[in-house]
Amino acid sequence: MAICFMIMPYGRKLTQVEAGRGVPEIDFNALWDRAFAPTITALGYEPVRADQDTGALIITQMIERLYFADLVLADMTIPNGNVYYEVGVRHAARDKGCVLLAADWSKPLFDLAQVRTIKYPLADGGVGDAAAQAVAVAIRSPIEALARGGSPVFESIKGYPTNPDPAAASTMKGAMAEAAAFQGDIRAIRALPYADRMGPARALAEQSCNPPATTKALAILRLLKDCANSAEDWSWIIGLVDRLPADLASLEEVRETYAFALAGAGQPMDAIAKLEALIALSGPTPERLGMLGGRYKRLIAKAASPGDRQMYLSKSIDAYERGMGLDLNEYYCSSNLPRLYRLRKRKGDDERARSVSTLVVAACERARKRGLPDEWLRPTLLGAAFDAGDADKAEELAADVAAEGAARWKLHTTLADLESSVAQVADKERRDRLASMLGDLKRITGT
Repeated sequence: MAICFMIMPYGRKLTQVEAGRGVPEIDFNALWDRAFAPTITALGYEPVRADQDTGALIITQMIERLYFADLVLADMTIPNGNVYYEVGVRHAARDKGCVLLAADWSKPLFDLAQVRTIKYPLADGGVGDAAAQAVAVAIRSPIEALARGGSPVFESIKGYPTNPDPAAASTMKGAMAEAAAFQGDIRAIRALPYADRMGPARALAEQSCNPPATTKALAILRLLKDCANSAEDWSWIIGLVDRLPADLASLEEVRETYAFALAGAGQPMDAIAKLEALIALSGPTPERLGMLGGRYKRLIAKAASPGDRQMYLSKSIDAYERGMGLDLNEYYCSSNLPRLYRLRKRKGDDERARSVSTLVVAACERARKRGLPDEWLRPTLLGAAFDAGDADKAEELAADVAAEGAARWKLHTTLADLESSVAQVADKERRDRLASMLGDLKRITGT
C-alpha cells in the first residue's frame, strides 16, 4: 500500500488567534485520529505520523520518510517551526506529492501563504464527531486533486536537481548582485544621522520603484517608515503607495504602512478606517491593534465634546487590550494602558493600571535579556516602572540612564509621560521618590 506521511503538531496546542476568529486550542491528536487518518486510509494510503513511529525520529530518519513517502500532508494551521522545515525538505526532495492543509480561519506566514492550501472548517478545538466529519468532507476531494501538484522548487528551477539551466543560474546571479548593491544603498542611508535620511531615501525610492519589484518596494517602504520625520514626509509616502500597482498595494504590509502614513500625515480618521478594514479582512496582530489604539489615543485630547472624548478613550483601551491579549510579550499595546485606565477612572482601573504595568516590566525585561533590537525597549521599560509606582525599579533604571545616556533612553520624548505617571501615584513616599528621580533625569537632558 502507498504511504502517506503526515506533518503536523501533536498534543494540545494553543492557536493564539483572537477570540471569535477561531478556536483557542486544538487537540491535534484528536484531529489526526478522527479526521486525517481515516481520510488518508479512505484515499488508499497507509497513514503515518512522526510521533507515532516506533522510536524517536532523528533528523536522518525524518528526511528519509519525507523523501520516500508517496504523499506528504502538512497541517499549517499554527506556525509550527518543525512543520515549516519539513515542508521545505519535501519541496526540495520530490517533484510532487506535498499537500498543505489548514483551518479556514488560520493565517499562514507570508511565504507559504502564496502556496495553494486546502482549507477546512474547525469550530471545535476538541474535534468531536461532527467537527471531524466536516474536516474529512472538506479535504478528501481536494487532496486527490492536489496530490499530483508540483513542488514550487522543481517548478521554479528548470532542470533541478541534476541539470539546472546555466542561463537561468547566470541571470539569477546577476539579480542577486543587483540585490546586494540595493541592500548596500539601504544600509548606507540607515547609517546617516536620522535627520539626514529622508532625502536619500526618497531618491532611492524613485530610482528603485519605477517600475516596482515586490521585494524592492517592500524594502523601500520599510526604509521610508524608519526615515519619515514630518507630516510632509508621510504625505510623500502616501503618494508613493498610491502609484504602486494594485497587486503590490493590496499586500498586507503595504496596507499597514499606508495606514501608518495616513496617521503621520495628520489624517487619523482615514488611518483608523484603513486599519479596521485590514483587521476585518486579514485578522488582528498586536502591531495593527497597537496602531489602532494609538490613533484613537491621539484623538482623545482633540475631542470636540466630553462624549467624543469618552468614546475615543474607550476605543483606544479596547484596541490596546485586544492587542495585549494576543501576545503578552508584545509590550507596546500593554505599555499604553496604565495611563488610559487612570484617565478613565472606572472602579478597579487603578488596580488594572498597576497590574498591567508590572506585566509590561516583565515583558520588557524578558526582551532585554534576549537582546531584542528595539529602540523603544528602554524607554518603555522606564515608563512602565514609573506607571507601576515601582520606585526601586525606577531607581535601578535611572542609574542605567545615567550610564548609557539620555539619547539611548529617548528621554526627550518620554519625560512628559513620566511626569504624568508621577502625578498619578497615590502613595506620597513613592511619589516623592519618583519625583526626585524625575528631577535627576531632567538634569541629564539639561531641562
